[in-house]
Amino acid sequence: MRTDDGGKPAEASPPASRVDSGSPMGSERMEMRKRQTSASQETLGSAPGQQGVGSRGSNACCFCWCCCCSCSCLTVRNQEQRPMRPSHELRIHFPTYEESPPPTLEEVSAWAQSFDNLMISPAGRNAFREFLRTEFSEENMLFWMACEELKKEANKNMIEEKARIIYEDFISILSPKEVSLDSRVREIVNRNMGEPSPHIFDDAQLQIYTLMHRDSYPRFMNSAVYKDLIQSLSETAIEA
Repeated sequence: MRTDDGGKPAEASPPASRVDSGSPMGSERMEMRKRQTSASQETLGSAPGQQGVGSRGSNACCFCWCCCCSCSCLTVRNQEQRPMRPSHELRIHFPTYEESPPPTLEEVSAWAQSFDNLMISPAGRNAFREFLRTEFSEENMLFWMACEELKKEANKNMIEEKARIIYEDFISILSPKEVSLDSRVREIVNRNMGEPSPHIFDDAQLQIYTLMHRDSYPRFMNSAVYKDLIQSLSETAIEA
């Protein structure tokens, strides 16, 4: 082994691959390790937060669209934003019974001969309305009577106002008292509502009149309302 001047062996140089920590290369490596450690800590710290977002349960719909269909909070919001429609009340009012003299036995007996005889009689309409109320279809008679009143109107502004009210009370699909009309008649009414006349509802009135004739009238003739009236008048006639 080679010795120096003092006779002592010379110290071996460090391997070429070892780098002093104080050298520039060692500082760069230490800095890179710190950055990697910091990045891994940030990743671990963010994981619980992401898991929390996924486990929000019923509140998940507040941040994503996938659950909005069945979300309870959005359902409540929709109910709060939905306008409440006021209950619909008819604005066309008729007295429960039209003023008329008491019917005679001959008059009431004539009601059984034809539907026209029944409808031209105020007492007949009263009895028929009473029966229709038991079947929850009085709106048919009320619509027919409203059309008859409209035909008597001559003032243009009043015609427009009454036609609009009749439409909203009996023709509109939003009305709980909507009468049953086919699409052809409904289209005619809708087309004529731009410039209503006293006869704007003639086709609709005829259809409802026919409906009452074919459907309600036969049942009325067999009802207790009609039979009791006939019996009462017959007994009165015998006593007289």
